[in-house]
Amino acid sequence: MKLERILVILCGVLILAPFSASADKLLIPMDLRQTDHLKAYGIAYWALERQVEVEWLLNYRGGSFLMAFSDIVDAEATVRGVRTERISESQAVQIYGTIEEENMEVVRLEKAPRVAVYAPPMHQPWDDAVTLALTYAEIQYDLLWDPEVLAGDLANYDWLHLHHEDFTGQFGRFYISYRNAPWYQQMKIEHEQTARSLGFSKVSEAKKAVARTIKQYVENGGFLFAMCSATDTIDIALAAENIDIVAEIVDGDGLTPNYNDLLDYAKTMAFTGFKLEENIWEYEFSNIDTYRERVMNPRGAEADFFTLFEFSAKLSPVESMLTQNHVSHVKGFLGQTVGYYRRFIRPSVVILGEAEGIDEVKYIHGNVGNGTFTFLAGHDPEDYQHLVGDPPTNLAFHRNSPGYRLILNNVLFPAAKKKEQKT
Repeated sequence: MKLERILVILCGVLILAPFSASADKLLIPMDLRQTDHLKAYGIAYWALERQVEVEWLLNYRGGSFLMAFSDIVDAEATVRGVRTERISESQAVQIYGTIEEENMEVVRLEKAPRVAVYAPPMHQPWDDAVTLALTYAEIQYDLLWDPEVLAGDLANYDWLHLHHEDFTGQFGRFYISYRNAPWYQQMKIEHEQTARSLGFSKVSEAKKAVARTIKQYVENGGFLFAMCSATDTIDIALAAENIDIVAEIVDGDGLTPNYNDLLDYAKTMAFTGFKLEENIWEYEFSNIDTYRERVMNPRGAEADFFTLFEFSAKLSPVESMLTQNHVSHVKGFLGQTVGYYRRFIRPSVVILGEAEGIDEVKYIHGNVGNGTFTFLAGHDPEDYQHLVGDPPTNLAFHRNSPGYRLILNNVLFPAAKKKEQKT
């Protein structure tokens, strides 16, 4: 029977309205048969934007998506190179039965989350994996910077990503290698101008205020995702709220004496008990990061993997959503923050992925107030050692990337219908 549909325009939103005796479903498989995992997330997001209800089938064929069959959604998926399967009502019933019996769960996605990326307006000589993923998946996002954050604009967004950023005001500790580079000098000038325009005497003070505002956003119910140096430097900035940790050679004034003894871990989100790197000639921010050990004992790209934990989809749907993938072992990748030593992670934080054979946690998730944060260490899942000045990764060559899937799991996570956890 031919499926007939009408298009309704309500408040400028295209709504797909099915009128047919058919109850066929559109399955977007996310196992090894999927032709483009990354754009598949974009199709799910695109459907949600058009008020099509999407079900996320946790642990079923790699975390597949299911919705009522729509010629329009199916056609859009075909254009984007995403594999879909049209299944009958009886086939859908069999799938639901399998999910009920096994370590699987159905999570309903209700609406497309409003997405923001915290990133500077000035050019930087590196790219950002999340903006690459969002652009490739064709998911719209807005860019915010310090003025917008401090003006309260975060309240307009469900999900926030922190670009490769240093919240300590040390300009990424790039002084060591790049202090004479034109891009570094220009970045420093522009950051200082922005801080002064916001009423702060130093960049470090402006960044502390931004870090506190972002934490408040999470406490109010926001979803925060960060990678690389943004993950540990935001906690460092929070812990150092009332002390100066920036060397005179960087910002022109002195340090607070014995500042490592004055850090306030009660103010952090993910990490505790850490100490800051006091030598300005070291690239590290603190001893949270496994970077130094990785440099001394390199594993190499071919031997570097981290393992995703398998959670109970019915008892821990949140953790299951964040780890959906078509593989359990994900290629490792470096960055200014490579990984986290377990001993500095708060006991309340859930470990989602860890490296094998070494004391390194790669992927974590936690709650702060009414919201959540998820941190993924490393810079680019498909560029093992991404260096300053390297060209952006072309995701058309990595359309089935397990590492980039973790990023896009986080983008769809806020769309999930809130559900009481089973006990």
